[in-house]
Amino acid sequence: MCIKNKDLQNKIVNTIFYIALTIELIIMIVEKSDLSFSLESYVFRVTFVLSLLCVIIMTHSISEWVLLIMIWSFTFYCYKTTGNNDLLRIAIFVMAARDIDLEKTMRYILIFTSFGFAIISFLSLLGILGSIFVIDDYGHGNPNELRYVLGFGHPNTLFSSIYSILLLWVWNYGKKAKWWHFAIITLFMIIICFITSSRTSIIISLLTIVLTVIARFLPNIAKKDISYITAGFISPILCVIFSMYSAGISHIIPYLWEKDWRSILDSSLTNRIKDLYYSNDRHSGAIETWELFSNRTSTEYFDMGWVRMFYWYGIIPTTFIIIAIIFLLYLCSKEKDIWTTILVISLGTYTTIEATYVSSYIGRNFMLIILGAYIGKWLKGNCISNYHSE
Repeated sequence: MCIKNKDLQNKIVNTIFYIALTIELIIMIVEKSDLSFSLESYVFRVTFVLSLLCVIIMTHSISEWVLLIMIWSFTFYCYKTTGNNDLLRIAIFVMAARDIDLEKTMRYILIFTSFGFAIISFLSLLGILGSIFVIDDYGHGNPNELRYVLGFGHPNTLFSSIYSILLLWVWNYGKKAKWWHFAIITLFMIIICFITSSRTSIIISLLTIVLTVIARFLPNIAKKDISYITAGFISPILCVIFSMYSAGISHIIPYLWEKDWRSILDSSLTNRIKDLYYSNDRHSGAIETWELFSNRTSTEYFDMGWVRMFYWYGIIPTTFIIIAIIFLLYLCSKEKDIWTTILVISLGTYTTIEATYVSSYIGRNFMLIILGAYIGKWLKGNCISNYHSE
């Protein structure tokens, strides 16, 4: 679509994109609460159309159109094969984020999400919506374990929500934070880890905060290529290798000696590895259930996010996701963006154990917006986007 006034074009695209983003954030917040909403698929269609409209209104060179059509064709094929339109929706959304003001958008997401999550917690504390705590068997040997949820339904959902706020804070304000800011954040995360009683949360929180402190007070780290190479080695490479190994040994876990390191590891992960094979009769998640492209019956939910990606989407689509992450780290190295790099390490590690961000809810994954903005910057920098109006 050709709009000669470039400022008007950008304004229209940004307005439509923010509408789509806001809808995705709202539906994500509603999903995390105890509210019942069964029309997500229709809402996703609306945001898909809005994102597609953004891309159509934008100005593209012939080379960029070829790239777009290739990506659309691939993700559409994935959709027709699996019946899952996540990758198609994500691809369009990432493209729609090409020309956004990234810092402004990330601050908007932080404020909007924080406000939404605060409402969920306050409603539960007031006894209006959702439970303050839940007593259940969480696999820790106590059938009546009490863990706080503050309206989020499950303690892991509560932590993942606070964890998202932590990552958004790191990206937006980590570079200027004072030591006492880190002290407050650390204390807050310790409290959240304590009330949710999550082993994963302790490790991930400390990893994220330590990396942020190092980047803040040792700024030369951001200038060294080894920082970004190391990041890529950790996430996605090591995370994927560990996930593949876990999926490969999931069937033998019950037969191992209890002091075998693999059995100990699985126990520390509350049987996440074993459950890849034994959680149902289809052995959903075990490596023998992976296919080059997934199928319409591979819809089971389980923890371990990288494994879920391979199972839900297929080996080839997930390989392209891994390549996209490595490419993002390459762009970060060129921009000396250590803050996005920290998010990649933290999220990659977290996704090894949890599948929160492997979801149909685009609003959960703010990394998609960062990826879109960086790709847009790269396209312009490499003269691929040769705007006719310029």
